Amino acid sequence: NRGLEVRVDIAMCYGNPSVPSRMDALRAEGYDRVLVLPLYPQYAAATTASAMDAVFDWCKPVRNVPELRFVKHFHDHPAYIQGLAESVRRYWAQHGKPDFENGDMLVLSFHGVPEFALLKGDPYHCECYKTGRLLGEALGLGAAHFKVTFQSRFGKAKWLEPYTDQTLKALGQGGMRRVDLMCPGFMADCLETLEEINQEAREDFLHAGGGSFHYIPCLNDSDLAQHLL
Repeated sequence: NRGLEVRVDIAMCYGNPSVPSRMDALRAEGYDRVLVLPLYPQYAAATTASAMDAVFDWCKPVRNVPELRFVKHFHDHPAYIQGLAESVRRYWAQHGKPDFENGDMLVLSFHGVPEFALLKGDPYHCECYKTGRLLGEALGLGAAHFKVTFQSRFGKAKWLEPYTDQTLKALGQGGMRRVDLMCPGFMADCLETLEEINQEAREDFLHAGGGSFHYIPCLNDSDLAQHLL
């Protein structure tokens, strides 16, 4: 009986430490109750479910599996929304707040998925929009002051729209003075935020004639992210 002791560990589906190695270690150390928290706020079969699959695959040859529970999503959890909102407020306190009354905008860019995922019943699209709505409300923004978009599309299939790059080009061509962009679907910055957004998307907006582009970092290892745990 470990009482109230809670061990927090980390594992990766496509890197190290791997899911099998960490599950083996926890089992060897006697942990028989495991809560799996995929770090994808919005549920998608391609992301959240794939993390669950990695754990289930580990279970297949194990004769005595631990008791497992999974967090499916936290796209609308009050702590998550509050963490995002406070992150935005801190950024604005340091870099100035957009002038929304004169047309500035907050763009909330989520990782895209093919449209057929939505048509098959994947809730990801709806959960992204709910996150956006709740964050806008927490910041006191009107519907015209923020916009949900989707990034990282590839291939010939139609993906969820509106596309982030096309949206930014259109805003730039329209002479928008300032755009602030945040990626609420990513708990930590990565190539898809630092390169695709803070570099390529920035260039899309500026080269199209936009004024200034502000990228608001992900929660990363800030105290706001730690509060969610």
